[in-house]
Amino acid sequence: MRTTEVVLPAVGEPEILTLRSRDLPEPGPGQALVRVEASGVTFAEQQMRRGKYYDMPGFPFVPGYDLVGVVERTGPSGPDAPALPVGQRVAALTKTGGWAEHVVIDAADLVPVPDGVDAVRAETLITNGATAWRMLHRTAKVRPGDTVVVHGANGGVGSVLVQLARGHGARVIGTASARNQQAVADLGAVPVDYRGDVPARVRELAPGGVAAVFDHVGGEGIKDSWRMLAPGGTLVSYGSASTRDRAGSGTVTVLKLVARLAVWNILPNGRGAHFFNLWAGKARRPQRFRAELRADLERIFGLLRSGAIEARVDRVYPLEQAAEAMRHAESGTVVGKVVIAPGAEPVEQRSQ
Repeated sequence: MRTTEVVLPAVGEPEILTLRSRDLPEPGPGQALVRVEASGVTFAEQQMRRGKYYDMPGFPFVPGYDLVGVVERTGPSGPDAPALPVGQRVAALTKTGGWAEHVVIDAADLVPVPDGVDAVRAETLITNGATAWRMLHRTAKVRPGDTVVVHGANGGVGSVLVQLARGHGARVIGTASARNQQAVADLGAVPVDYRGDVPARVRELAPGGVAAVFDHVGGEGIKDSWRMLAPGGTLVSYGSASTRDRAGSGTVTVLKLVARLAVWNILPNGRGAHFFNLWAGKARRPQRFRAELRADLERIFGLLRSGAIEARVDRVYPLEQAAEAMRHAESGTVVGKVVIAPGAEPVEQRSQ
C-alpha cells in the first residue's frame, strides 16, 4: 500500500511542508489500516513548526493531531483491540501522523463514528471536543447557573466550550476580536473584545467574579484570568498562544506556566488553578485513558448527531495545500476549525 503524506522536515515557515509518497506496512496484530478522510490543523502543529511544542518528536515527521477515516484492512486481533469491521468510520487522537492518505494505527485507539455524522464535522470535535468536555466537566466541574469566561470563544476549542457550557445551563462570557463578536454571540455567549479591558468588562457582567475561566493564551494575561474568579472558582489553562511567536523553548514556557499555576493552587483563598493536558494518564494508564476518551467522544458525537451542538468548520483544504491550511489557521480570522481532507478540492476553486 502506497500513501501520500505531509512532512514537516525542520523548523520553518508553513511553506517548508512537503509531500512524500512511501510504502505502508501491512497492519500487524491489533492494528488497522485506515483511509484518512479528514485531519485538523491545531495549535499544536503551529507550535511544532516553530520547534516549540513541549513534547514534539524529532524532525522530520508527519503532523496531524487527530483524524477521521474508514477502516480498510485489519491485522490479527489483539487483546485490547475492539472488533472494527472493514468499512467502519472511525476517529483517533494521534498527536502526529494524521496528515496522510492512509495510516496504520492501533485499533485500540480507534473510536467508531456513528452513522449520520460525516467525516469533516466529526473531525472538528476530536481534539477540540474531548478537550472542551473534560475541562468543563472534569476539571472545572461547572454547574448549571454558573458564569464562566471562555477566551478565544470563536476558535476551535473555544467555540465547542461555549456550546457545551450553554447546553449545560451555564452563562458564558466569550472573548474574541471585534470582527468575531457576532459569531460568538450566535453561539449564545456574551461577546467581549479581547483588545479592551477584559477584567473590567467581566466585573460589570459578573460583579462577584466567575466560576471558571478557560485560558489558552497564557503569558502575563493569565494574571487577569486568575483575578476574574469568584471565591471557589477555577482557572483552567490549556495553552500559551501569547508566546507563539516569541523566541525560546516551548518546554520552558510551559514549565513556567505550570509552576505559576501550582503556586496559585495552594494559596488559601478557595480558588483553584490547573494546567489541562489532554494526554495526561496515557503512558501510566493506557487502558483507562482509552476508555475515557472513547466515552467522551461518544458523548460529543451523540450531541453532534442530535443537533445539540454544531461543528464549526472554517475551511477545508486538500493535502497538497497543507501550507496554505496552516497559514490560514494562524491568520487570526478563523471561526471554528481548519480541516485537511485528502482529495478535497483546492480552496481557490471553491466559493469562499
